[in-house]
Amino acid sequence: MTIEATVATQVHGRYLCRPAGAGAVLVGFHGYGESADTQFERLLAIPGADAWTVISIQGLHRFYERRTDRVVASWMTRQDREFAISDNIAYVANVLEHALPDRSAVRAIVFAGFSQGVAMAFRAAVTTPGATCHVVAVGGDVPPELAPDDLRRLGSVLLCRGADDPWYGPDTFERDTARLQAAGTKLSAVAVAGGHEWSQGVIDAAAALLKRMATQS
Repeated sequence: MTIEATVATQVHGRYLCRPAGAGAVLVGFHGYGESADTQFERLLAIPGADAWTVISIQGLHRFYERRTDRVVASWMTRQDREFAISDNIAYVANVLEHALPDRSAVRAIVFAGFSQGVAMAFRAAVTTPGATCHVVAVGGDVPPELAPDDLRRLGSVLLCRGADDPWYGPDTFERDTARLQAAGTKLSAVAVAGGHEWSQGVIDAAAALLKRMATQS
């Protein structure tokens, strides 16, 4: 007889942070087979990000990229999916507590995800208490388990798709747009030039969001 079971254990995660004095925080989640460094560079390249505290969180499941031998990571697989979601949400909460010991001054948090990291950006945004949370989602879909009431908690969503993206197709993009609109979420859905990438069009759209939020504060 074979018994399959799951057990909880402690795992250490890694994040990068560039502090800033303002009460605005930009938190990044990389895609599959990438690292916190990759998303960190993307966020720092957004015009206006110098006024934000920038944090890039690395997925807990590390492995070697075969071609380059670099250490990269993923967020989860379909195996024990519910446990992985719970672990990742708790992990993000711990990172924010560690990187932002004084949350009283934080007025807004933008969670920015690419590809597999998009689902994490949404999950983090709807479960982080305190400041108003926004999402920049690039090349990945809204996680299916989030209900309209969850999505309604978001301050706003910037949803981006590359026009030639084979992984995040137009049908999924339209479905996500419809879900967010039906939930009453303040949404900007943008199709940009390029494929499955963090393109210049994405950078421009994210810069416009940060600028708009700065003028509203």
